[in-house]
Amino acid sequence: QMQLRESGGGLVQAGDSLRLSCAASGRGFSTYVMGWFRQAPGKEREFVATIMWGGEETKYADSVKGRFAIARDNAGMTAYLQMNSLKPEDTAVYYCAAINNWYARPSSNDVTYWGQGTQVTVSS
Repeated sequence: QMQLRESGGGLVQAGDSLRLSCAASGRGFSTYVMGWFRQAPGKEREFVATIMWGGEETKYADSVKGRFAIARDNAGMTAYLQMNSLKPEDTAVYYCAAINNWYARPSSNDVTYWGQGTQVTVSS
């Protein structure tokens, strides 16, 4: 049983940076792959990034490679998403996720726990 709560979203201009945080409470944070997904208006929820249990591997959607970085702090029970060089197409609600297994092609259908989401809006 775990609860996830995102923070750090906001309104920024293209080219700016944001750092999202996902604070976990409850049991078993280090037993989950942590991830981030996002959902833009009128679109399906899409994979952004995942990080292995101990941070040893990461995976990114092609659309964010080189710009975003996922990290986790198991002692602090927090996952992060550093977003640099933001583009208007990054505008979405960003959701933190806990996943039971490592997937080559992460899907929202594999998520065990979701946060409530935080809005990121990138203006041009």
